[in-house]
Amino acid sequence: MFKHLLVPVDGSDVSKKSLKKVAELAKADSAAVTLTYVSDPMPPMVYSDSAMGYGISQKEHKKVCEAYAKDVFKKAATALGASIKAKSLHISNANLSEGILEAAKQAKADVIVMASHKRTGIKGLLLGSETHEVIVHSKLPVLVL
Repeated sequence: MFKHLLVPVDGSDVSKKSLKKVAELAKADSAAVTLTYVSDPMPPMVYSDSAMGYGISQKEHKKVCEAYAKDVFKKAATALGASIKAKSLHISNANLSEGILEAAKQAKADVIVMASHKRTGIKGLLLGSETHEVIVHSKLPVLVL
């Protein structure tokens, strides 16, 4: 059915759980898989891992994002299994849904496969849904797991 799956990953439990289904889909259709991670190109005002926050340059921020993306891709590839040879694509974009759509275009994917946090009610209204944003703006089919 699909020949190239684009799979946004972020290292969350929801993202990790969806990878088993992604592997099943890829195997069933002999589809290529591209994992994508979207990071904000602008560093936060302060990185804070203690009460004493510290500033970081844009160059350092980019390096940290690259390292984190590499780690997320490695863990996601492990979760997919050795039989799935996934490519990876790190995108810098302040808007997550735009970054995912940009990745789909660059990867020449024919479907976007996303996990959903399944937020409903007030939580869904306040926090919004990146999955919903991708569905609304995508020209490709979006499969929500």
